[in-house]
Amino acid sequence: MIKKEIQIFLTAVMFFTRIPCPKWVNHEPEFLEKSSKYFSLVGMVVGAIGALVFIVSQFIFSIELSVILSMVATIYATGAFHEDGFADVCDGLGGGWTKERILLIMKDSRLGTYGAVGLGLILGTKYLALVEMPEFYLPLIIISGHSLSRFIATTLIFTHPYVRDTEDSKAKPAAKTMSWYSLLISALFGVLPLVFFQRPLVFLVIIPCYLSKMFLAAKFKKWLGGQTGDCAGATQQLSEVIFYLSLLALWTFI
Repeated sequence: MIKKEIQIFLTAVMFFTRIPCPKWVNHEPEFLEKSSKYFSLVGMVVGAIGALVFIVSQFIFSIELSVILSMVATIYATGAFHEDGFADVCDGLGGGWTKERILLIMKDSRLGTYGAVGLGLILGTKYLALVEMPEFYLPLIIISGHSLSRFIATTLIFTHPYVRDTEDSKAKPAAKTMSWYSLLISALFGVLPLVFFQRPLVFLVIIPCYLSKMFLAAKFKKWLGGQTGDCAGATQQLSEVIFYLSLLALWTFI
């Protein structure tokens, strides 16, 4: 049982990041379908990489440059997996007027104007929000942002059906369905870092994060009838930025 869960977790690590895994870990559908429950835990790992880079960088560089290097580290660790999904969604919803056209644009590997502008704005907003945070809490904030946003993304997988018909889609097994048990596991790892703030009011940031998911989900439902892997990636990116902005707005009171 434990060995199987380790394999499922490592499958999640291999699918959602570029972190090297043992050779016996592969994209076996049996494990890939269950890997989403560890999406938040993978977020903690990615966030920890970013936090570590930030801490080490601060011995040499300014907080601004340390934040940039932290962002570079997390993007490198994931292969820009979720950023690519966000850009694809911007291009798809910006340039398509039918479900078929939107899905076709989202599958195109080329970056369009909507995607470039959206990606630039969301990364810029993320950077500016992070550099305004209290320096002492930044490592914890980075870890929390990555874990909670990935939990929010899994709620999209739970509430909305997967709509892309192509059987060769690599994201399909991971984005297809989620059980209540898997969602609870994801929730546990998603909100766990917030406990270490030792300030109960910090949990209020979950509300705007989930509202951002509802905003995107409404668009996905209207135009696609459900979600795809790109939609989950876009949800993760938006909710991560909303987490930082909400925390920044709430900081005076917590």
